[in-house]
Amino acid sequence: MKRLFTLLLALNALPGTAAVFNVVVPEKSAVNFVARQMNVPMEGGFRKFSAQISFDPAKPESGKAQIEIDLSSIDAGSTEVNDEVKGKAWFNIRDYPSAKFASSAVKSLGGNRYQASGKMTIKGRTHDVVAPFNAKVEGNTLLIDGGIPILRLQYGIGDGAWADTATVADEVQVRFHLSLIASPPAKK
Repeated sequence: MKRLFTLLLALNALPGTAAVFNVVVPEKSAVNFVARQMNVPMEGGFRKFSAQISFDPAKPESGKAQIEIDLSSIDAGSTEVNDEVKGKAWFNIRDYPSAKFASSAVKSLGGNRYQASGKMTIKGRTHDVVAPFNAKVEGNTLLIDGGIPILRLQYGIGDGAWADTATVADEVQVRFHLSLIASPPAKK
């Protein structure tokens, strides 16, 4: 019995037994964006999104993420702008109600820096993206902060007269702040 107790203590002391953070805390998480209209930064965000994430800082290569953003929840600063960007020329939320990101690989860049590679789908168009992010553990919470630069015209966002990049820049910075906790161990 003493050997078993000693073995259990030794296993708990091993490095790399970090928790897998896999429960997103929605009220402490956000997905925002910055677009440039006539070279002036315009900030906004999305009030509703879902995320299935699994990340162990000790084993980042095993990380996975699927994020779905409800495009009708956009807050671009005014009711008029919100209504405009929900329309056919922009997001066309009637036909394409959500944007999706699915990771295919996660790797460490050193320190608390990482990058997730994957596919972004908006308006039925899918492109490869790379999302650099920082992750740090604070108490029992993992905080992830990062962003994905996207080219809106690749996704058909801003058709017709809105395709003019002198009016609205092609590049949009999508930024995310995610707060995760580890799920409690399964009861036996």
